[in-house]
Amino acid sequence: MRAIEYRGAGGPEVMKLVERPRPEPAPGEVLIRVAAAGLNRADVQQRLGVYPPPPGASDIPGLEVSGTIAALGEGVDSSELGAEVCALLAGGGYAEYVAVPAGQVLPVPANTSLIHAAALPEVTATVWSNLVMNAHVAAGDWVLLHGGAGGIGTMATQLVSAFGAHAVVTAGSQEKLDYCRSFGAEAGINYRDEDFVERIHDLSGGHGADVILDVIGAKYLDRNLHALAFGGRLVVIGLQGGTKAELDLGYLMSHRQSVAATTLRARPAAEKALIVSEVAQHVWPLIEAGTVRSAVEATFPIERAAEAHEHFDSGKHTGKILLTM
Repeated sequence: MRAIEYRGAGGPEVMKLVERPRPEPAPGEVLIRVAAAGLNRADVQQRLGVYPPPPGASDIPGLEVSGTIAALGEGVDSSELGAEVCALLAGGGYAEYVAVPAGQVLPVPANTSLIHAAALPEVTATVWSNLVMNAHVAAGDWVLLHGGAGGIGTMATQLVSAFGAHAVVTAGSQEKLDYCRSFGAEAGINYRDEDFVERIHDLSGGHGADVILDVIGAKYLDRNLHALAFGGRLVVIGLQGGTKAELDLGYLMSHRQSVAATTLRARPAAEKALIVSEVAQHVWPLIEAGTVRSAVEATFPIERAAEAHEHFDSGKHTGKILLTM
């Protein structure tokens, strides 16, 4: 099968299209013939050499795919063979075939194309596990979403709005803020010329953010705490702004705030299966009803995977980028 591998660490030039043996599904797994794979920041971090695959995972990048079930491992229901699906992976998505635990597989939602379904597993699982299962976002909450124009940001905005909470996003241009509004953002903050701490307090009538979903990390840690409401929850899921910062525990305690930091890729298969099950139960109906939609900006054939990464690295993209087989 054709697949993309990284020849060392660096820019998109380290990506090579190669021939690899087709994987075989282990017990409890299915083999998917891939139609499309989603491009995520984790793929870029792996390419740069700072986010290696978890033990036992494929070295081939790609954390989500859509396609058709081509073979079954022992113990998997035979009725699944030939089904059109999408799946959450620990790696291996930039290839023509990938094996994945059956518990991490989802049906393609009604009214969603097979190709565009590849944009859904990673963002829906990330947003649901962090905003709902972890931070317990509820109707009426003020939710600040950093990186609102990206794949996670656009999905988070839609789900927060669907919950009846206030979705406020940050982005680096008016064009991106307008894009976020098309997904239901109640307000936008241009982080290049506005102080998001002041703005979230102004927008919320002095209350602050009940929940912040942060992809920046160290650079925003102190400011995020001051943007939070009393009893607010900060969830860090990215480290674009560094890994180390001082934390004022006195401020945190006096304001009864909490900080959580999570990753999805390295979680045990049982945890991923639970998240995927909840996504299927709660998010898929919203997608099928048209309340929530995928945000695909561009697709590239696998032969142009390096070009897709160049586009991602430019910072000009919005929503999701897909590789098609």
